[in-house]
Amino acid sequence: MEQQQALTLGAPRFCPPNGTYVTAGGVGVTRTSQVLPREIVDETVEALVDDLDERRGVLLASSYEFPGRYARWTVGFSDPPVVLSGRSRDFALTALNARGVVMLAMFEDALRGASAVAALDAVRGADGDLARLVGRVAEPSGAVMAEEDRSKEPSLLSVVRCISDVESPFCCPGLYGALGYDLMFQFEPIEPTLERNAAQRDVVLYVPDEILVVDRRENAAWRVNYDFSWTVAGATNILETKDLPRGGEAKPYGSGTPAQDRDVEPGGFAKLTERAKEEFKCGNLFEVVLSQKWAVKSPAPPSSLFRSLRERNPSPYGFLMNLRGEDAGDAPAWLRGYAKGEYLVGASPEMFVRVERVDGRLRVETCPISGTIERGADALEDALQVRALLGSKKDESELTMCTDVDRNDKSRICEQGSVEVIGRRQIEMYSKLIHTVDHVEGYLREGFDALDAFLCHTWAVTVTGAPKAWAARFIETHERSARAWYGGAVGHVAFDGSLNTGLTLRTIHIADGVASVRAGATLLYDSDADAEEAETELKASAMINVLRDAGATGASGEAYKPPPAVAALGDGDAFDATTAGAGKRVLLVDHEDSFVHTLANYLRQTGADVQVSRFGAAALAAIDGAAWDLVVLSPGPGRPSDFDLSKTLDACAATATPVFGVCLGLQGIVEHFGGTLGTLPVPVHGKPAQVLSSGGRWKSFDGLPPQFDVARYHSLYADDVPPELRVTATTDQGDRIVVMAIEHADLPITAVQFHPESILTNPRHGLRMLANCLRHLAYDEGDAARAAASEDVAMALD
Repeated sequence: MEQQQALTLGAPRFCPPNGTYVTAGGVGVTRTSQVLPREIVDETVEALVDDLDERRGVLLASSYEFPGRYARWTVGFSDPPVVLSGRSRDFALTALNARGVVMLAMFEDALRGASAVAALDAVRGADGDLARLVGRVAEPSGAVMAEEDRSKEPSLLSVVRCISDVESPFCCPGLYGALGYDLMFQFEPIEPTLERNAAQRDVVLYVPDEILVVDRRENAAWRVNYDFSWTVAGATNILETKDLPRGGEAKPYGSGTPAQDRDVEPGGFAKLTERAKEEFKCGNLFEVVLSQKWAVKSPAPPSSLFRSLRERNPSPYGFLMNLRGEDAGDAPAWLRGYAKGEYLVGASPEMFVRVERVDGRLRVETCPISGTIERGADALEDALQVRALLGSKKDESELTMCTDVDRNDKSRICEQGSVEVIGRRQIEMYSKLIHTVDHVEGYLREGFDALDAFLCHTWAVTVTGAPKAWAARFIETHERSARAWYGGAVGHVAFDGSLNTGLTLRTIHIADGVASVRAGATLLYDSDADAEEAETELKASAMINVLRDAGATGASGEAYKPPPAVAALGDGDAFDATTAGAGKRVLLVDHEDSFVHTLANYLRQTGADVQVSRFGAAALAAIDGAAWDLVVLSPGPGRPSDFDLSKTLDACAATATPVFGVCLGLQGIVEHFGGTLGTLPVPVHGKPAQVLSSGGRWKSFDGLPPQFDVARYHSLYADDVPPELRVTATTDQGDRIVVMAIEHADLPITAVQFHPESILTNPRHGLRMLANCLRHLAYDEGDAARAAASEDVAMALD
């Protein structure tokens, strides 16, 4: 058996050799590496920590180990030559010293030739040298597109991609810094409503030319310096950084006084929880992560806070960043930043997205955290707490939904069948908290890179909710202040195509000398409002205690296996699921759902050619413009009428296209043919249930056992099923029998209320059901005539 290339676990691989070479972009590079004596490593790191009180730069430190997931390492620098800053669709690439002036020339040609950059101006200093490149990212194209291509739309990360393209795997290590929550609005069409501080930035990424690396696992350290040379297009002179000073401007830390101690009054978070429950009950949301913020005056410098956090809260994503804005008076407010500077100090427990090349393929991984309980007083109490956490059905539902959405994010751009849950409800222990964590991996399809993977996960369901877009809209209209960096990411975008980022959680954000801490809780219909408020306070306590101790003052298990490619199910009836869709085309209509790409992944495993199109104009144009063997109606929040689902069904009937509906899809089919929906007294989101087939040889249940477990995510249900629809499966939930599947008596139309793609549904059963639809659903001439007649009846009912 061929041995797989060893994973880095985010740690640096080795000290690179000295050398001089030219990159594909025409940049001359001289790299000089220096191995540091072990006895001076710690003092070198601490000197850098002190420097970051006054100098721009970044320190990333992993002080937490977990087999197969995290290793211990440190990477950092101060006085970088170039910084990329951005807000909304505006960006600036600024030289921070004389070396940065040369490096700006390296990037200018690439930015001017990029289709994602709508405008670019060169700003020169008083000496006539290039000081800053100021630009604007192009607006979204507005073109009808497949959902899989959404990450290719212009965004601030398009600028990051341009910069990376100039470099090479052996050039300076990449970009380091922070990416803010508002980047999500460049991926999903969500309108910001909360007031933003004029100094807020969405991206601050430094390009260093000198970097300190410590591999704690190997007990080795080194420093790498880079010099560059560059010939400007159309010129004969060579620009080079050799012999130019590496320094930068120092600005001491200063404290400030907050306007208020917190943005949500005591008891207010519990009220927000009750408000969220109204959305769960009507099916608009399955879960949502709301947060609140505390603020204090912090006389202690950031370096002191970082050292205290590092000692008290070892974590895989510790960080200290000096993100000071520009001092130029002609710069816009967002670029100037905060007058007294800006810092991020954190100890995040959660990976956001990590990408590295393994055996020639790009592997993407994430570790969703959901399920939290306080540490015990000793190991015995810890064991009792772990047992309670693992026994909590509410916490299991939370993590189930998070992982289902995360798998969906990956399925958008990963190879079919490659998205796997390789760790399920595993325990991670931190200083005050115990978490349950899943570990998910996938391999990117050709044509997608680490930045696509990053965008497709913005932002993690563990800081937003599900369905993600609807949860983000709820957050924007119900939280009391803008999140800024919270819920975003910190880390490293490397020029070799890899990426390592952690979620910006357990973080102290210092702006104008005021330190703020934000913490959230995952809310479900089962949530106890007071307990959720207490959970946010518990999560914030580690940061707040660090600040208080520094003198701050206020304003007054075992791996879960993924679905196999071959399903052998039922009473000995086995077939190869990878052949059922061979040569067939499937259109998956997206109703703003957070599981649609996982569904697409399953469909692709049958061998089908699958396209995802969002409901409305894009889906209708796709149905009318091409021949499809199957249209799949995705789940979604709200009601079928929110998506004019009946119009989609009319289009399928007009083109004689078979239909399979999931969850909302079933509800839309019931209403389309004259049935009615009801609302369950208690919604079931992320909950298991056993379905019972009603007998007969139903198309979608062919070869499946008469009973099996599935995942339910719904509050609406089919209350009155019209006579032309046959009920093919139900579940008994105690107070009533609920319809779980239907099939049209004459037409190739079938649907299920449950989620065949969820990890709570046996993956073999879910894959078999989709393969059945592709194998059995098809129109004949008589069906086409009946479809036209049914369309007339449906229009009359409307």
